[in-house]
Amino acid sequence: MTTNNPLLDLAEGRCDLPDFSAIRPEHAEAALDAILAENRARIDALIASNATQWHELAEPLEALDERVHRVFGPVGHLFSVCSTEAWRAAYNACLPKLTDYSLELSQSRPLFEAWQRLRNSEAFDALSEAQQAAVEHHLRDYRLAGVALDEQPRQRYRALAMQLSEWGTRFEEHLLDTSQAWSLTLPDAERLSGMSASAIAAAKQRAEAKDEAGYRLTLDFPSFNAVISHADDRALRETLYEAWSTRASDAGPHDARFDNSPVMEQILAARHEQAQLLGYSDYAALSLAPKMADDPDTVERFLIDLAHRARPRAERELAELTAFARDRDGIDALQPWDLPYYSEKLREQRLGLSDEILKPYFPLDAVLAGLFDLIETLYGVQAEAVNDVPVWHDSVTVYRLFDADGQSIGLFYLDPYAREHKRGGAWMNDGRSRRRSPEGLQTPVAYLVGNFTPPLAGQPPQLTHQEVLTLFHEAGHGLHHLLTQVDVAAVSGINNVAWDAVELPSQFMENFCYDRRFVQRMSRHVDSGQPLPDHLLETLQADRQFGAGLATLRQVEFALFDLRLHRDFDPARGGRVLETLKAVRDEVAVLQPPAYNRFPNSFSHIFAGGYAAGYYSYKWAEVLSADAFAAFEEAGVLDADTGRRFRDCILARGGTRDAGSLFRAFRGRDPEIDALLRQDGLLDAA
Repeated sequence: MTTNNPLLDLAEGRCDLPDFSAIRPEHAEAALDAILAENRARIDALIASNATQWHELAEPLEALDERVHRVFGPVGHLFSVCSTEAWRAAYNACLPKLTDYSLELSQSRPLFEAWQRLRNSEAFDALSEAQQAAVEHHLRDYRLAGVALDEQPRQRYRALAMQLSEWGTRFEEHLLDTSQAWSLTLPDAERLSGMSASAIAAAKQRAEAKDEAGYRLTLDFPSFNAVISHADDRALRETLYEAWSTRASDAGPHDARFDNSPVMEQILAARHEQAQLLGYSDYAALSLAPKMADDPDTVERFLIDLAHRARPRAERELAELTAFARDRDGIDALQPWDLPYYSEKLREQRLGLSDEILKPYFPLDAVLAGLFDLIETLYGVQAEAVNDVPVWHDSVTVYRLFDADGQSIGLFYLDPYAREHKRGGAWMNDGRSRRRSPEGLQTPVAYLVGNFTPPLAGQPPQLTHQEVLTLFHEAGHGLHHLLTQVDVAAVSGINNVAWDAVELPSQFMENFCYDRRFVQRMSRHVDSGQPLPDHLLETLQADRQFGAGLATLRQVEFALFDLRLHRDFDPARGGRVLETLKAVRDEVAVLQPPAYNRFPNSFSHIFAGGYAAGYYSYKWAEVLSADAFAAFEEAGVLDADTGRRFRDCILARGGTRDAGSLFRAFRGRDPEIDALLRQDGLLDAA
């Protein structure tokens, strides 16, 4: 498969973009084997040359990294968006080989010493800021990969890293398997009362796709959320809640073969051992070494302070919901499967809002037009649809960004809808990074992926406001990646941006979805063509703070659990996953779930998604994003000068400087929490 292999064509520069219409699972391993073998030979020659200059060392290594990414990038992406058995097998065959290669490089003392010689040479002072930052980041990463360890502990670290790569994939596969395996088909729509007509029609459409009569419910989020938030049938809500909250566990209705409990124990033990090999007391300390926050105690204080500020508001919100459920339906004890339902009912009663009222105002084409209008207003960037680029599914669209002078900036793919064999959630993948080489400038490519409710037959796609927020969130990541002006791949776009600051541009973008002037430009009713009326817009703004206390405590709960799970791990006692979670819930939660709840078993962010001892980053970055958006509010939300400064200070700079200094360059001071508290209505909550 090394002839007529589209992945090799991409790696060797014979084509510019992946030919997704031609890439097959059988291409993956053969292409990777060929590229890794060639790269190893070239690296051996590079080491033998005693290279010490940027153009002799850094540029060739960056080119070799690019070859690997051009092969494995599409493989990893296709594994996520169409995780069939064939693509799983291809991905799982490639992953250990790539992990072994990456560890081989990151633990190479000759390469480390070559980078160190460059750092210590007089030539270093003549390098650009981006080049110097790349050198520093490389040296840090070598140390964090164990390059300085003696032979035996270095090999042990490498073995642990290989195992962690495998276990992370297994965790994700178990979650996908249990989610895809469970379904409930009802003979008629009687038990679906309370759900919207479109959600009921979607359930019927899912059944028809499986040649079933009736209405099919699944654990894809749009289907689950339609039931848990809107179905009047309390028993049905509990059934869905139990199936959802026990995914990949030893509880609930799932196959015990896919229980992630042993996988979590293995992951936690391996991470802890890695940290100790590197001289850290625990994995949380290791995780925070390259992040913006100083240490685990700083993070814990931040989270506990946030919980203290949010708790009075959360207790009032729970009391209101409890009284509302009792008065409305005689429910004395509110359960977790009641919370989303009565939150929606109270929200509708108090604010008059529902997804069905809002969705017609947010057809996807209008939302995208609004997004493109926004980035042109703030950043001087235009987006145009591209129709001649191969895609992996017929619902995927492609857009090219152009700067004000007509120069192409980059390209992004949009894959919006949930479907079978697609990983849940939403994310932005780095398709290609910006870099300048002797061959010229390579512009970046991003994949923006969501799991929005697919359009019903014959109807235009419409988004809930939550889906609009998600789209803008991922677009923020995409803009961070695409609008970079850095020419060194290691620090361009999102590369080497501190993990607890990388959510700043994404969460920042969500703020525009509540701004009156912008929402009126973005919204357009599918029938009348009218923008969202003022009274709904004002209600939407009020809705932003509805349930903010409970939502904040829930995020603090996740983050504290993650932090303490990794900070307090004791090899003699094991992971104590459920014990740790219970202790955190006893401290911060205001509503306890049933004993069968196995939330950690599906917490892929920390076990398979790179957020280990870093989930706090969402709240940490919310402080940054709220404070950054306050600068726009002060100047006028659509102020082009402020947009230009944000682009120049944050979006364009990548990982060339630490996140704190970039924020100060934009804001003129350190970040302050008050903007977030005011945004969530928590400033005076206590």
